[in-house]
Formats: sequence, structure tokens, C-alpha cells
Amino acid sequence: MSRNTLAENRPAYHFKPWNVGRWIIWGGFAVVLLFAPLLWTSSLAQTMLSQMGIAIIVCLAYNMLLGQGGMLSFGHAVYSGLGAYLAIHALNKIGGGWWLPVSLVPVVGGLAGMGFAILLGYVSTKKAGTTFAMITLGLGELVFSMSLMLPEFFGGEGGISSNRVVGEKVWGISFGPQIQVYYLIAVYCFICTAAMFALTRTPLGRMLNAVRDNPERVEFIGYSTRHVRYIAFILSGFFAGISGGLSAINTEIVNAEVVGAARSGAYLLFVFLGGATFFFGPIIGAVLMVFALVLLSEWTQAWQLYLGLTFVLMVMYAPGGFAGLIMMNLRVASFGKLGKLWTAYLALGGAGLAVLVGASAMVEMVFHLQLNAALGAEVPFMGTTLNALGKDAWVGSVFVVLTGLGLFEVARRQFNHQWGEIQEEIEKEIKRRETL
Repeated sequence: MSRNTLAENRPAYHFKPWNVGRWIIWGGFAVVLLFAPLLWTSSLAQTMLSQMGIAIIVCLAYNMLLGQGGMLSFGHAVYSGLGAYLAIHALNKIGGGWWLPVSLVPVVGGLAGMGFAILLGYVSTKKAGTTFAMITLGLGELVFSMSLMLPEFFGGEGGISSNRVVGEKVWGISFGPQIQVYYLIAVYCFICTAAMFALTRTPLGRMLNAVRDNPERVEFIGYSTRHVRYIAFILSGFFAGISGGLSAINTEIVNAEVVGAARSGAYLLFVFLGGATFFFGPIIGAVLMVFALVLLSEWTQAWQLYLGLTFVLMVMYAPGGFAGLIMMNLRVASFGKLGKLWTAYLALGGAGLAVLVGASAMVEMVFHLQLNAALGAEVPFMGTTLNALGKDAWVGSVFVVLTGLGLFEVARRQFNHQWGEIQEEIEKEIKRRETL
């Protein structure tokens, strides 16, 4: 059978009209973006909201590769970072007399990200699986090294700074106040999120899922898996570049950190924590990323340790991420059986909290003794003070951890028993409905 015949026999894809629930979800998303800065009015809150909007775009762009295409990239910060560099240069050109609305600078970043994705993606997508991951890692390190070797473009270690209040005002908007920058980010966030969701409903999006799940069959029916991966890579680079352009406007400075491996690792970590197999998972991951990098890092010096432990636990016990946990419980709730689990959840939460408190107390004391021993033995912890050199604090922390672990194991076994019974009841209900 020829390839043309196969093409003629492929099923046609038709867009289904959106149901009411989907309109409600998108309407709610728009309302949240619109009114969030009116509820949280502090400068810190508006800065965090702006960063969340940027993070949502780049995490969704990264998930176009990881979750939808099964492509594990260790260097995706290259495209958001290079987009940020081109955007900051565009801002400086606008200040020098170029005519370009500041509101379109993120598009410059997007085109830059797409351009570099066309160039570097041609090499990266020649291979799949582990080889693809290693290529992206190597390209990421290459670009990071170049950022220190070419100070004329990258600005060296100090980076490049600019002023976003340049050019002619449009409708009186100067982008000086943070609230104006936030709403610019919110508009791009909504449009990019809608565009990336729409992409998942197209033949390209569905074929990308097929390449992830069964590349051999995709090749058999006449498609090139490499071409599908390459197109997805280019589109992902475009949206990542837009996020970089928004970041350049938001912070007014771009340095080598934006193309570093740590930034790429953060995208991977939080997309996985949010739930790479669900479209809304990276949105959850983006919010968690901002909270972790902004607030958690202010609360404790051991924030990276907590983050690593969270990642390990999620990989072991909830590989679907937080989105997977939500969808599992929504399924139970749709059959009206979630109420049977609330006591088990309370028991798990209480025991887990006890373990967390005890373990955190020990971690904070260890970090204090290693990093701040000159300040004395007293460690502020959750509104109280612990003596890092005293036996009482250590014995108490160990006791709380061991007690919490024991209670957690009992609660876990009870929860597993109840969960199994509920799943059996749901399967019986499904079969009953199918017979009607």
C-alpha cells in the first residue's frame, strides 16, 4: 500500500464544540488572571503573580516536549534565555530610537526562541530517548559557556540591563508600574495557554502523543516521527522565547543564569511535580516553582533539600504529580464516594505533618550548626526556639519523627484498604451503567 493511499485512509479530525464546563474553566482562568492583583495588592504579591504568569508559559512550553511528546530535555532554558537576551537588546534599541511597542517585545523573544529552536532542534531531534536528552544537555552547556565567552552579546557575568519605560506610550501605558507589567504578562499568559491547549486538539498534537506512546506504529502508517518532534520542538521554543521576553521586561536585566542548567532543571522538576501527563499539571508546577524559589528560599536555607526530598517522594508514590492526585480524587468524587475517605486523609495528613515537623527540626539544627554556629546554639523554628546543642531538642525531634512514621504506616494501610474497596465499587458501578 502506498503512502498516498495511507494518507487518503487516515481519519479526518474535527474540532468538537466546547462544552459548558470547558467554557467555565477558561472563564474562571481569565477571572483569576484579571482579579488576582486586586486581591493581593502588595508589591511582593504582584511580583510573584507576574513571575507565575511567566512560569506558566515556559512550563507549558516545556511540557509540549516532555508530557505530550515524551522528549526529556535538559537544556530548554536555552530557548527562554536566548529569547530574553534578544528581548533585552530590543528594549535597548527602542530606547535608542527604534519604533516598536514594548508590548510586542515578548514576540521578539518568541521569534528568537523559535529561530534558535529551528537551528538547534534540527540537531537535537535527529535522535530520540536518552540520546536526545544527552544532546540537549550538551547544547545547554555549550550555550551557557558561550554566554561567558561572548560578552558583547551576553554582557558577561553582569548580564545586560535595560529600561522598560521606553518608546511612545500606548493608551497612556508606560509599563513603569508593576501592575501594568502584570497585566501585559496576564494577556500573554492567557493567549499562550489557550494556543497551546488548542494545539493539543489538532492532528499535530494527537500525532505528537502517538509519537510518545508508539513511535514504531507512527512510522508504519507513514508519518515521520522526527518531523513531528522537530515541529513540536520549534513551537515549544517559540512559546519559551515569549516567556523569556516577558521576563526581560519584568526584571529589566538578563544574565547568564537564564540559560544555565539550574534553570533547565527547575523546569523539569516542577513540570514533573505539577503533573506532566495532564495539560493543567505544568500550571500547578509553575505556581509551586515561584513559591519555592521566592518564599521557601526566604524561610529556610535548606529549601533545596526539602525540594529534593519532595521530588523523590513524588516519584516514588505519586508519579502523576499533583495533577494526577487531583484527577484520581475527582474520579472518586464523580461517583459520590469521596466522603468515605476524608477520615483517612485526615489521619494521613496529621501523621505526615508530624513527620515533617520532626524531620524539619533536625534539618534546621544541622544546617544551623554547619553554617551559623558562630551565632550561637539557638535556632528559631516555627515560632519557638530550639537548642541545637541540647539533647532535649534532638530527642524530642526523633521521638516526633518515629511516632509520626508509625502512625503514618497504620493510616496508610487503612487508606489502601478503603481505596481498594472504593475502586472495586466504582468498577461495579461502571459495569452496571454499561449494561443499562
